[in-house]
Amino acid sequence: MKFMVVVPTYNPGSIWLDCVHAIIEQTARPSHVLVIDSGSKDNTVDIAVDAGFRVLTIDKAAFNHGGTRQSALEERVDCDYVVFLTQDAVLADAHAFGNMLQYFEDESIAAVCGRQLPRKGAGAIESHARLFNYPERSFTRSMKDAENHGLKTAFISNSFAAYRIDALLEVGGFPVGVIFGEDMYVAAKALLAGYKIAYAGDACVYHSHNYSPMQEMRRYFDMGVFHEREPWIKKEFGGAEKEGIKFMLSEFAYLLHHAFWRIPEAFLRAILRYVGFRLGLLEKRMPLKIKKKISMNAAFFNNPGC
Repeated sequence: MKFMVVVPTYNPGSIWLDCVHAIIEQTARPSHVLVIDSGSKDNTVDIAVDAGFRVLTIDKAAFNHGGTRQSALEERVDCDYVVFLTQDAVLADAHAFGNMLQYFEDESIAAVCGRQLPRKGAGAIESHARLFNYPERSFTRSMKDAENHGLKTAFISNSFAAYRIDALLEVGGFPVGVIFGEDMYVAAKALLAGYKIAYAGDACVYHSHNYSPMQEMRRYFDMGVFHEREPWIKKEFGGAEKEGIKFMLSEFAYLLHHAFWRIPEAFLRAILRYVGFRLGLLEKRMPLKIKKKISMNAAFFNNPGC
């Protein structure tokens, strides 16, 4: 299988070296690795060049979660598949790419989502989020599963995901006009087109975030913006409320056994997530200045028409 790897970067820090080394050590070798750097001030580009990666430099203001990844497909050469990573996702072992790509032997599969494990040193709240959303068991889903799994049917994360390029282009590729969620957007389009989405529990990266309660609220604000602007996803797959309740109950149960003293914090986070999401759904009624203050992706609102 001929595939390329794409990693958007911007000042990733010391973890970038770990990410690069893990890519180099893979048993399944990509045709090339493309780093799209948004003007890093550290040694990101030098490390990438020394590793033999191709580097495309763009202006920081030009970065767009969907558009930047879509532009990478112009560099596909003769590749049939593309693997996306984020700069802070470290492949867990040398077989991660190979384990992920094997799912494409089923020609009905358009995309594969890898498993994200808590980073080393992650706290209980951070760890639970990964263990809840990224189980050990692998599975494949189609539109027939939407009745039982709702929005989770189209769940995928470009922190570690692979796509069949022809299928990706067939459904229109990554959208430019979304605040984030470009991965779920194309997964939903692919499912509606009759493709399947696979989850590879045996293809793993270490990737998690120690968000503060306010950062979580800001992230969920962006999630609300995404769903408000793409109402067809809820229409086809259902809303996220039930999944949010399941997550909260699971989190409380996990903390009860691993860090009970953080349960009040988890309760506060649950409230802030809900508030952030609801505000995001109302964003069209909000002044631009306020939206940019709340959003984790404030630069999105600098684009004309946003």
